[in-house]
Amino acid sequence: MDQLLHEPHHDGSPLYVESESSPLGSRVAVLVRTSTAEPVDAVWLRTVEDGEPFFAACEVDRTEGGATWWRGSVTVHNPVQRYRFMVVAGDSFRWLNQAGVFDRDVTDAHDFRITAYEPAPEWGRDAVVYQIFPDRFARSAAADDRPIPDWAVPAQWEDPPIHEGPHTPLQFYGGDLDGITEHLNHLVDLGVDVVYLTPVFPAQSNHRYNASTFDAVDPLLGGDAAYRRLIDAAHERGMRVLGDLTSNHTGDTHEWFLAARADDESPERSFYFFGADGSHEGWKGYETLPKLDHLAPDLGERFRAVVTRWLEFGIDGWRVDVANMTGRRIDVDVAHEVAREIRRAATAVRPDALVVAEHGHDATGDLDGDGWHATMNYYGFSFPIWEWLRDPKRPVPSFGLPVGIPRRDGIAAVTAMREFTASFGWRATASSWNILGSHDSPRIRTTTGSAALHQVAAVLQFALPGVPMVFAGDELGLEGVNGEDSRRTMPWDHPRAFTSRTSAVYADLARLRRAHPALRRGSLRWVRIDTDDIAFLREHHDETVLVIVSRNGAGAPGLLDLPELAGAQLLLLGIGEEAGPHARVWQIS
Repeated sequence: MDQLLHEPHHDGSPLYVESESSPLGSRVAVLVRTSTAEPVDAVWLRTVEDGEPFFAACEVDRTEGGATWWRGSVTVHNPVQRYRFMVVAGDSFRWLNQAGVFDRDVTDAHDFRITAYEPAPEWGRDAVVYQIFPDRFARSAAADDRPIPDWAVPAQWEDPPIHEGPHTPLQFYGGDLDGITEHLNHLVDLGVDVVYLTPVFPAQSNHRYNASTFDAVDPLLGGDAAYRRLIDAAHERGMRVLGDLTSNHTGDTHEWFLAARADDESPERSFYFFGADGSHEGWKGYETLPKLDHLAPDLGERFRAVVTRWLEFGIDGWRVDVANMTGRRIDVDVAHEVAREIRRAATAVRPDALVVAEHGHDATGDLDGDGWHATMNYYGFSFPIWEWLRDPKRPVPSFGLPVGIPRRDGIAAVTAMREFTASFGWRATASSWNILGSHDSPRIRTTTGSAALHQVAAVLQFALPGVPMVFAGDELGLEGVNGEDSRRTMPWDHPRAFTSRTSAVYADLARLRRAHPALRRGSLRWVRIDTDDIAFLREHHDETVLVIVSRNGAGAPGLLDLPELAGAQLLLLGIGEEAGPHARVWQIS
């Protein structure tokens, strides 16, 4: 499929769009690239303004290196301005939108877009994010002096996690915030820019998503003082810290819920959904996680206070749990309003605060406005990679599905990624997190079944548009068949675990991503897609990066001989099973 390089191309990167965010009424220059090998007679820009399509002719800007560049101008008439291109050759034409090139009519859903809303902060888009589940990362000496809580099932650090049954959320290892602080240099060596912690609020579980208050840090983690030490130590090392907030529900021991249950006339009563018999609605039926009613008049102010308090305390942004369900119930949908208010509260305190939404499936439509900056991109990144690189020799568990992960070819994987990029838009995709696993999913090493394919997945995680989010322990090759099993402890007493080839690959990829703007801000052009091999270019004004990945070790033979690739300055290569574990980088002469 080398002819992919000859397809007309446009995306939201700086090579093709003068400005990805511009005020209403402004005009933004946009460019389309076509190949002289497949001549084009004309290119028309189609915009949709107030629901009506308009056409304007593009002009040839320049011809160089086998490419003709066409220039048009988009007026930002609506806050989210959509546009696409009509590429004319002979007596026919094709449509060019974010999903690709089509010789048939297409809907507006996948049109390119320029928005009048501010983008995610620069640091959030350029980062390497590292997720930590505090109970399982590290214990400081002070943890030994804290009492075991009444709800807990105590565990030794080397014990395997309980990942099925009623004791799953109760198994308690006692990791704490000072333990994280003591190991921040590991994150520095790995190239991490952002530390994302799952909740630190008091709760009667090891995951702490059933908070009893949002106003204090769990004493079992060391309390507010330990949080301050961690934040300060991270900032001293040039890293940011993200908190985790449950906007969809609280715990049933939360002070708001206790007040609501105790007094029918309390303002907190309206925060929850109570039945006439006094029963309450829980998230997905879990009574310990009472769902919040965001139509309640005082609830928004309470959340603004929480968001503000911890940003003033020192964190740099929030990951918002179950953002897809927040404010949504039967005939009510105020999800966008909630997202907007949380972001406004955050940026009022910290103009560069980052707000990332958890969304376990399709976040289409939730990322267009002035709400969430980005999402955890499971369906637009994780699932295609899992399906392409899953272990073909055995069943592989999935995340959120009633069946295991199927094995699909590279064409299916890339098609899925392109469609979700088109649905989210380039800007939201580039700001969203590329995830190979999290505390909610099986580990990537378990999914792929090998270090070699795990490393191939890591190359894609760092090289495709988006922000790599590494779940603590992935760099060591930790395994896990589901989210709870994946919450394994870090083996600090076994230094050899930290000297693996996989760990070195992660550090190298983080270094390369920081050093090469094309890997952070470059355009994406597909070069070759077939069953076992995927190749693409990341192009920037300053450089071009060629990325070749293979799941069987074939390595896309003959690809480097293509004349269109002669200008690539850097090659990033991931090779799979048959050739052994490789992730290499070198210059193309």
